[in-house]
Amino acid sequence: MFTLYSDQWGRNCEGIHRRELLRVGSLGMAGLTLSNWSRAKAESPTDFVRDKSIVILNLQGGPTQIETFDPKMTAPSEYRAMFGETRTSLSGVTFGSHFPRLAAMADQLAIVRSYRHGISSHGVAAKHVMAGGNSTGAQMGSIYARIAGMTNPETGMPVNSVVPPASLGESYKKYGGAGDRVTSTGSLPASYRPFDPSAGSELLNNMKLTIPENRLGDRRTLLGYLDRFKRNFEGTTTLQGSEQFEQQAFDVILGGISNAFDMSNENPNLVERYDTSMYEIPQRLFDKRTAINKQLPVSHSPAALGRQMLMTRRLLESGCRFITVTNNGWDMHGIHEYEIADGMPLLGPAVDRAVSAFLEDLASRGMTDDVLLVITGEFGRTPRINKDLGRDHWGNLCTLAFAGGGLPMGQVIGKSDKNAAAPASDPISSSNLLGTIMHYLLDIGKVRLLSGIPTEISRALEQSTPIRELIS
Repeated sequence: MFTLYSDQWGRNCEGIHRRELLRVGSLGMAGLTLSNWSRAKAESPTDFVRDKSIVILNLQGGPTQIETFDPKMTAPSEYRAMFGETRTSLSGVTFGSHFPRLAAMADQLAIVRSYRHGISSHGVAAKHVMAGGNSTGAQMGSIYARIAGMTNPETGMPVNSVVPPASLGESYKKYGGAGDRVTSTGSLPASYRPFDPSAGSELLNNMKLTIPENRLGDRRTLLGYLDRFKRNFEGTTTLQGSEQFEQQAFDVILGGISNAFDMSNENPNLVERYDTSMYEIPQRLFDKRTAINKQLPVSHSPAALGRQMLMTRRLLESGCRFITVTNNGWDMHGIHEYEIADGMPLLGPAVDRAVSAFLEDLASRGMTDDVLLVITGEFGRTPRINKDLGRDHWGNLCTLAFAGGGLPMGQVIGKSDKNAAAPASDPISSSNLLGTIMHYLLDIGKVRLLSGIPTEISRALEQSTPIRELIS
């Protein structure tokens, strides 16, 4: 959607006459206009915002710490990883057997084996982790947007986005959307909710231009509209050198944000490298699950995960700074969800393939040091395999891993006890997770000097300390 319109607006509170506004697609919902976007770039001090990005891969349902990054093969059989372990590139460190690619890249990862928050209820735990335990209850991307601004001043891209399977288009909706567990803004206004391209299939279409190509091709015609817009800022200095702003507007309209969601021009070899469609849930497993739980709304399949990670890389290149990727199906009780023997051969290899492709893709583009990937879920799983061949909810030890960001990788942080039931070293808390992410994205010393930051946010930042092995 591309709309230029005239209106007889009066003088606003800043003393500016505005007659014409430029709106770009559905991002108008987030308040993105040429005026406020250009003014934000020209006027807002942003030296406290680092040119860095966060990607959180949220393994929804609660990933098992034992079958992922802490196999415990010396424990009794009812505790150890059901499918065994695989050696990594780090001496003496093993991962679950479904992660051979990530095991070979372990020198590029930091595995935390002592993360604990103590919450074992899905919704409460999920919101707690995504908020980093901050008292507002807002997910960390919303906190970041509240401090740094809602859009990237260089590109106009929303800084905080979520990429569920449904964001890929209509055919992927069967794999699920984002949900409030990962998008909650807590006590912050709902306007700080992550941008969700799956919020109705119409949204993706609306981000495409719908005016005739012959008019788009005549840049001078569009410049004429923009010139009239510029003149309406009578006597202001904000738009001095407005040719820059005009160019930025064209970059967004003609080749920017909407293109991030169109993967049709990607290299087919790269698309294949990301592809996880081979891990589609077999019908027999879907039938098995629905026979027990007839209310299941979606197929808990990782078939879309690769394309989600590919879209994530494209959003990063368009200026998004905080992206949450959802991957469900990790609730492996055995009786009313997957058994470990059913779930891990699908979900584990999909994460292994998609994440390794993502890290390789970032490296090939020189983006590794500027993007920090965080892999987690809402909680871990019980150490002992239950009678239904699954593991139950467990908040005393949780999966947590990092990759990239220019931070010290190639290490295991903390230790678990002999059965992966609890930390055997000082626990890493959700507050430490918050501190790590915010110190990575922001110059906290400068943020403390800002006015207008809600007290709850300021207090949360002051009280959260980074994981010292990652950020000193």
